[in-house]
Amino acid sequence: MSANYQRGPAVVDGANIAHEEYTEGGCPKVANIVAVREKLIEEGFEPIVIVDAALRHRIDDPDELEGLIQRQEVRQAPAGTDADFFVIATAEEMDAPIISNDAYKPYRRDHPGLDDRRIPLMIINGTVELYDRERADPEHAPAAAAHGRR
Repeated sequence: MSANYQRGPAVVDGANIAHEEYTEGGCPKVANIVAVREKLIEEGFEPIVIVDAALRHRIDDPDELEGLIQRQEVRQAPAGTDADFFVIATAEEMDAPIISNDAYKPYRRDHPGLDDRRIPLMIINGTVELYDRERADPEHAPAAAAHGRR
């Protein structure tokens, strides 16, 4: 995990994560959301997973997703709204990283720090690997420290 953020909340773009690895039938996987959530907890973060309302119609296991929502382990954006807005706004309000592979191009002008806030990842056979900027690019670490991150 990137050491750029002190442990605390981490906002997860749940729909983006669900689409990171697909079932054999091409459906986004609720297991991806669960795996990322568990990885963040293991790393000492408090995951805030946000999904859009339409995900339940595409996901491989809508009942499991509904259970996560009922237990408030996943938060669902209101129908007809853009979940990306809630992901970005929540992360900014809490000064938290965003766990996502989404580049958020429509939001870049109004939210110039998105690249520093966003932590990309890969899921390979159910194993989550979060991008660590300090290990991948040691020169990035001083810039992160200037933004109040480790």
